[in-house]
Amino acid sequence: MVITKQHIVSWLQRCAEVFTAQRDFLTQLDSDIGDGDHGLNMNRGFNKVLEKLPSVADKDIGFILKNTGMTLLSSVGGASGPLFGTFFIRAAQSTNAKQSLDLSALCQMLKEGAEGVVMRGKAEPGDKTMCDVWLPVVAALELACQQDLDLLNALKQSVDRAQLALEATITMQARKGRASYLGERSIGHQDPGATSVMLMIEALYHVVSDE
Repeated sequence: MVITKQHIVSWLQRCAEVFTAQRDFLTQLDSDIGDGDHGLNMNRGFNKVLEKLPSVADKDIGFILKNTGMTLLSSVGGASGPLFGTFFIRAAQSTNAKQSLDLSALCQMLKEGAEGVVMRGKAEPGDKTMCDVWLPVVAALELACQQDLDLLNALKQSVDRAQLALEATITMQARKGRASYLGERSIGHQDPGATSVMLMIEALYHVVSDE
C-alpha cells in the first residue's frame, strides 16, 4: 500500500473540514494560554488551502505540499502561519516530482517537515509546542519502518503516539511563545498547536483507512 497523490489531496480536504469543526475548541485552548486565535487562524488557513486545491490537484505531491505551505504562510496570522507553512514547504522537498509515497518516503516527508518547524521555532522537546507531537510521530513512523510494518498499521501507531504525546503537553510548562509568559500557570493546559498536529495526523490515518 502507498499514499497516492489523491490521498494527499483528500488529507488536505479533511484537514479543512476538521479545522472548521474544531475551530471553537482550538480557540478555547488558545484562550487559556495564548492569544485566543489559533482555531480561527487554522480554520482560515485551511479554507484558503481548500480553495486553491482544485488548481494544483493534478500536480505532483511536492508541488501540492509547497503550495499548501505558501498558502498558510500568506493567510494565517500569529505563529501558526510561519510554523505550519514551514512544515509543508520543507515536507515538499523530499516529495518533489513524486506521485505516491511508501512508508519510508512518508516518514522522510514528515521528518523534514518537523525539522523545519524545530528550526523555525527554535523549540526543543518539552517546551510545550507542536514539536512535542511532531517529533514523537516521526519517531513512531521510523520505528514502524524498522519493524517493516504496513502503511496503515504504521499510521495507526503514529496516531496512538500523537495522542499520548499531546496529553503529555498538559503537564509541561511552556517555554516558547505567548504561553511562556504565564510561567507555571501554563501547566495544566493542553497545547493548541500540538492539538492541531494530532488532528492532522488523525486525518491522514482516516483518509488512508477509509478506502
